[in-house]
Amino acid sequence: MAKEIQDLVAEARAGTGKGAARHARRNGKVPGIVYGDGKEPTPIQMDFNPLLTKLRAGRFMSTLWNLKVEGQDDVRVICRGVQRDVVKDLPTHIDFMRTHRNSLVNLFVHVEFINHEDSPGLKRGGTLTVVRPEVELVVTAGDIPEQIVVDLKDRKIGDVIHINDIELPAGAKPTIDRNFVIANITAPSGLAASDDEAEEAPAEA
Repeated sequence: MAKEIQDLVAEARAGTGKGAARHARRNGKVPGIVYGDGKEPTPIQMDFNPLLTKLRAGRFMSTLWNLKVEGQDDVRVICRGVQRDVVKDLPTHIDFMRTHRNSLVNLFVHVEFINHEDSPGLKRGGTLTVVRPEVELVVTAGDIPEQIVVDLKDRKIGDVIHINDIELPAGAKPTIDRNFVIANITAPSGLAASDDEAEEAPAEA
């Protein structure tokens, strides 16, 4: 299911360079730039607190935004970078790339695991070990998936889940051209130890 395209409000920013950026920050703004699509880069600024709230909500950089700037046409953008203060870890600059609905973009998509209660391996006390909580995919900008789903139903201890085991959203494909591991179900330590002992026990004459 594609994400609903959310609005992101910004203001046009007069001037570029460090001086203009510092001026924006003194006024409670985060300076930024919008680039791409064969057009000149456009300097913008955003209110600090609403931007920080969206950043902390997660998945900011895997979301297609409808950027609204007064006096300009709305434009679809993907965040391509957030610079942060090295001490406070707060945003100090933000970069957006213009896209179209059919533009291909690379981004990380969250992996959601379902049906834990229907996994024989987890019922026996096995542990789901997640190797990749996010997967980088190539997707069209107009069809960015909320997540990719891994069904744990019938998964047993020792099962390894690879990317090729997962049904990806239409049009999406991994950026890595190999069948990499997403997760596995490992035995609980007590069960693993008893299995080892069983293997090492000498056969009776």
